[in-house]
Amino acid sequence: MVDAAEIVQKFAHPLLNFSMEAVPFFISACQALYKVYCRLPIVYVELLVGAIMCFFGGVYPMVFAALQAAEHGGLSTVMKALSVLSKEILVIIEESKKDDEVDADGDGVADVKQIDGRELIKRKVKLVLTKINPENVNDAIASIYKVWISVLAVLTIQFARTIALSLTISKYTKNMTDRFLLPIVKAVTPKEYEKWCPVVLDWWCKSIGMSIAWKIQTIISAFTSALAGGLIMSRALLFIRYKGKVNHDDTKMDEIASYILAGLGFYFQYNMSFDAPFPLNIILWPVELAEYYIRWSVTNE
Repeated sequence: MVDAAEIVQKFAHPLLNFSMEAVPFFISACQALYKVYCRLPIVYVELLVGAIMCFFGGVYPMVFAALQAAEHGGLSTVMKALSVLSKEILVIIEESKKDDEVDADGDGVADVKQIDGRELIKRKVKLVLTKINPENVNDAIASIYKVWISVLAVLTIQFARTIALSLTISKYTKNMTDRFLLPIVKAVTPKEYEKWCPVVLDWWCKSIGMSIAWKIQTIISAFTSALAGGLIMSRALLFIRYKGKVNHDDTKMDEIASYILAGLGFYFQYNMSFDAPFPLNIILWPVELAEYYIRWSVTNE
């Protein structure tokens, strides 16, 4: 614990400086992308959504399913809450920048540059507590949590078979590890840490069960989303090509094109081992983190 505290103190200054530069940029980028998305014609939005479903539906199946569930259960509420939180964060960052320039003792050097990491953390925590609007933050977090609970309930039902398979594999694996592996692990583990052995092995068994079950679900999701996304793309392209003069009910071009696009989409995902390719895996690491968090949350419900 002492080492961890020392590390935090050592990196407190650079981490805070990086956060104050990176967070506003991230928020501004998200706001700009959302404005561009809102200004796009609906047919181009459909084309974009179809392409994402067709080529990435199996990469992040839980994220897409959660967004779809949230769309009917309060996505607009979440967007408003995130807007409120982003405004509060920007206020704190601006106040922190002003605080960084304070020279109370008048020696020509900013006060924050004359204190250690622990005092800097205390100073910034105090600044957050005094400058933030607690009611706005509380209401925003409560709104997001309510929507998350409803989404979790929907996903639990939607992926019930996958969850049951995961738990079954975990239970079977745990029985085997308790009988054969646990005695060996306890034998090589120091006496004071033996109580952790069953817990760690239980986590390991759950991870195995989740990996196998969700791999199967990923393949299913990739196939179905490729079909659905391919059809959305083909109809959007048909509308763009003929400027809405040809109805998709009067032709089979959209269906033929959708099968071709679906095949390409599924092959692309299969070729990428149902994972985002470089450099998208770096850009989309928050989405990757959200995918695994949702999987773990749903499976452990």
